[in-house]
Amino acid sequence: MVLLKVLREDARLAGWLRDLESEDDAPREITLPHADELPDVLLDLSVPHEDINDLVALRGRLARDDEAMTLLARCVARFVRDMGEIGKGWEPPSFPKSAGPLGRLFHVYVFVAALPYVRAYHRDRGVPEDVSRRTLADLGRQMAVHRRRRGTGGLPFPWWTALYFHGELFQLGRLQYQRARLGQRTGQAVAAATGRGLGPGDPCLSLHIPDFRGPLSPSGCERSLTLARAFFAEHYPEEPYEIAVCHSWLLDPQLRRYLPADSNIIRFQDRFELAHQETTPDDGVPVGFVFGDPELPVEELPRRSSVERAVVDHLRAGGHWYGGHGWFVL
Repeated sequence: MVLLKVLREDARLAGWLRDLESEDDAPREITLPHADELPDVLLDLSVPHEDINDLVALRGRLARDDEAMTLLARCVARFVRDMGEIGKGWEPPSFPKSAGPLGRLFHVYVFVAALPYVRAYHRDRGVPEDVSRRTLADLGRQMAVHRRRRGTGGLPFPWWTALYFHGELFQLGRLQYQRARLGQRTGQAVAAATGRGLGPGDPCLSLHIPDFRGPLSPSGCERSLTLARAFFAEHYPEEPYEIAVCHSWLLDPQLRRYLPADSNIIRFQDRFELAHQETTPDDGVPVGFVFGDPELPVEELPRRSSVERAVVDHLRAGGHWYGGHGWFVL
C-alpha cells in the first residue's frame, strides 16, 4: 500500500496509474517464481549476484501487498499486449526515490512476471534458445549499469529493457538490433541515395552497442552483421530489412580529430553515411557511456585510453558532443 500511496502523490505517476487502470486489458494471471526458485531465474537473466538477495527478500513484501500485485498484473497485461509489434511496446516510467527499494526494483518483477509470455513469443518465432537467452540477459547488464552509476540495484531506463522483452530488439553477437522504421530525415537521405524505393516509415534495423561486451572491433561487428542478416531473414521474413541505422554520439565526426583512422570507433563510423547530426549538445551521453556516470565532473575524469582522452580533452577545451544519425545498406 505504501508503494501505491507514493505513486499517487506524484502528479505524473498518478496520471500514468489512471491511464493504466482505465485500459480495457484485464489484469493478467501472473505467478512470480517462488522465493526458492527466484535466484535461478534471476541468474539466467544475468542479474548481478549482489542484487539477488534484495530481490528475493522484497518478493515477499510485494506478494503481501494486494494493491502492488494488482499493479504488477496490470503492468504485465499492458506489456504483453501487442507483443512483437514495432512501436507498440510499453514504456514504464521510473519511480521516485520516495518509493523506496520496492519502487526501485518494481520493474524487475514486471519483467520476471512477463517472462513466460516473452519466451512463448520467441518460441512462436523460432528464435533459437541461445539468442533468446543472450537477448534477455540484457536485464542483468542494465542492472549492472545502474549499480555502477548509483551504487544500488535497479534499472536506469526501464523503457529500454521493455524493448527486448517486447520482441523488438535482439542481441546477435557484438551488437543489438532493434526492429524499427526509418525516420523522416534518415528516410529521406536513404531515398535520395539508394534508389531502392525506401524512405520514411520503411523497416530498418537500428544498431545499438551494448556495454560489457569488449572492444567494438571490425571483426566483431562483421560477424554480428552476418548473424543479423540470417536471423531476420529467417525469423521475420515478412519484414525485409535492407537498411541499418544508428543514432549515437559515436557517429559524431568530431571524434576523427582525436582518434586514429584505424581505431575501432572510426572504423565503425566508416560503415555509415551520416544522414544528419543533432544541433543540441548532449555531453552527458559520452561521459555516461565511457565513464559510467553522465553526471561525473569533467575536471575529475581520467585520461587512461584514447577514447577517454578524446572525450575529456574535447570537453575541457570548451567543446561539446553531438549525436549523429547514420545509415548503410545491409
